[in-house]
Amino acid sequence: MAIGAIGGYNNYDEYNNYYGYDNENDNGRKSSPQECETCKNRKYVDGSDEVDVSFKSPSHVSPDAAASAVRAHEGMHVSNAYDKAAQDNGKVINASVSIHTAVCPECGRTYVSGGTTHTQIKYYNESNPYQKELKSSDASKYRGANVDLSA
Repeated sequence: MAIGAIGGYNNYDEYNNYYGYDNENDNGRKSSPQECETCKNRKYVDGSDEVDVSFKSPSHVSPDAAASAVRAHEGMHVSNAYDKAAQDNGKVINASVSIHTAVCPECGRTYVSGGTTHTQIKYYNESNPYQKELKSSDASKYRGANVDLSA
């Protein structure tokens, strides 16, 4: 089995001419391996209030390394959530990370544009009178709910 040209085109130039790519200029072409000006000037910055994570000041990351850099950065947020929960007698209920992608308007390259971390932490506060009342009402609500009748 042979691998042919994309879409039935006989060569690379015929494909590029059909889709309007400039064969004379490699800079800024969708099939170009070079970075365009937009990709060269793209900077990543963290918008959270956590001081011990990366990207607190705007930093350039190459499009090839952006995915791993953003995943590592969002992992720092998840790690901070677990640390915060452990310090304050809490438990991490949910921690999810979303990685966002976009397409560069100049060169058409798909790149990782950022990420979002969502965490839910449940805190146990035994001194809170409302928490004590909630426990007693839950106890009366669930008492007898599971009965083993096999005798």
